[in-house]
Amino acid sequence: MKKLFVATIVYCLLFVAGAIAQPRYEFRAAWIATVDNIDWPSRGNFNPESQRAEFISQLDMHQRNGLNAVVVQIRPCTDAFYPSQYEPWSQWLTGKQGKAPEPYYDPLQFMIEETHKRGMEFHAWCNPYRAEFSIGKVPLASNHITKVHPEWFVTYGNTRYFDPGNKEGQQFVVKVIRDIVSRYDIDAVHFDDYFYPYRIPGKEFPDEQSYKKNGNGLTRDDWRRSNVDSIIVALSRAIKEEKEFCKFGISPFGVWRNSDKDPEGSATKAGPTNYDELYADILLWLRNGWIDYVAPQLYWEFGHKVVPYDVLLDWWSKHAYGRHCYIGLGVYRAGSNQAWKDKTMLPRQVDALQKNPLVQGAIYFSSTSFVRNPMGWSDSLRLNYYKTPALIPPMPWIDSLRPSSPDIKSVNVTDSSLQIVVVKSPLEKKIIKAFRLYACYDDILRFNNFYTAEWIGSVFNADTCIFNGPLPLNKKFARFYITSVDENNVESKPYINWPVKIEAVKTGKDWKLN
Repeated sequence: MKKLFVATIVYCLLFVAGAIAQPRYEFRAAWIATVDNIDWPSRGNFNPESQRAEFISQLDMHQRNGLNAVVVQIRPCTDAFYPSQYEPWSQWLTGKQGKAPEPYYDPLQFMIEETHKRGMEFHAWCNPYRAEFSIGKVPLASNHITKVHPEWFVTYGNTRYFDPGNKEGQQFVVKVIRDIVSRYDIDAVHFDDYFYPYRIPGKEFPDEQSYKKNGNGLTRDDWRRSNVDSIIVALSRAIKEEKEFCKFGISPFGVWRNSDKDPEGSATKAGPTNYDELYADILLWLRNGWIDYVAPQLYWEFGHKVVPYDVLLDWWSKHAYGRHCYIGLGVYRAGSNQAWKDKTMLPRQVDALQKNPLVQGAIYFSSTSFVRNPMGWSDSLRLNYYKTPALIPPMPWIDSLRPSSPDIKSVNVTDSSLQIVVVKSPLEKKIIKAFRLYACYDDILRFNNFYTAEWIGSVFNADTCIFNGPLPLNKKFARFYITSVDENNVESKPYINWPVKIEAVKTGKDWKLN
């Protein structure tokens, strides 16, 4: 029988200098927006070599800051940052929609490989319904879906959208997502908040004909919500059919409903809400297990008069229904108003979510906002809140079975370290994404155990590796523990026997195997 990995529920805390609790398991990510070249590639940069250098620079920055995932927009507007049989190359990648990179490369494959090299997860961010960002501003490719099937789309404001009530359009979107999951080693599919678009004052979304044809006696609002529900169910099923370990996450607007509309809603006074304006019933999707995580965009400050951060943090943490809750934080807000001129604003928000046992992490909008270290917030993450690397929390409903402990092939003492050769267990059928090395150092060996061990380092995407466990001059005993981590981030029991425990003792100035 599968045994629930205790650490997936109880997040053990490691304490470091500065008295800041360091979660052992925490999702730490940044959104990398490509629409309108917000984050990548930089505007006007159509050179593949330069694009790759820019992306690597952003990855390295996030790794230094302690992040362990990126959420990258690969389908901003029924276009593609990868070769697709269904949609044209993005204008924001090459300057012209439908034009491939020159010299050719596959940006999505490149980004996934570079992300995984660093032991980080890659979440593929797609927009569900936006089809033409600004009508007439940029020529559309001849194979753009709005030209092939114009009957699937409606115009609202200066943007063209799929009609969410059109079943053929829904099937097309599902087909596109299924294609991505089947061909690329992504860790998750991620959708943002643009389901039905935000309301334009004085203009009704033009779906009257579709409603008359397909309404089936529902009110317009309930029918719209059912349209969104149906594509979420279809997407969830398609993703899991293609890859059972691929996660599905939604990043909704920060308010589901206000409490004056629904007693289950939050004590807020938001204008637009997910349920009433965007027709996205997030709680239904969470209750039914259609999505694996929710990442509400809480870009407001503590004590906001209409949508206070603290109120919404508490509300979302209590309404995830056993799924993961990652809080969307607005690092881009730095200096934008008086509240966000407070250098402690973001650190206090991180501190609050880390202290909430029902919250599993955070995602920051957006990537390039960190470049200038606004308010010193990059330093705050790197030196304090994310000082110790964290494992991404496992999702026990996907798989809770621990992988096998790794095998140890040899252990040798060098001048200043214990050299340990590690291989994947030949009995393990799962993909092993990392080996992790932990150590205990002390003068009294009996106090050393895995639960007090400090993390030393990790090796990613390899079936074999060599660890060099440091042997400090000021300690007498050293014991090392090695674990495997599978693709659902479940960690094995530690391996400590080879054929005796992997430990060393110092005699005089020299170390030897104990």
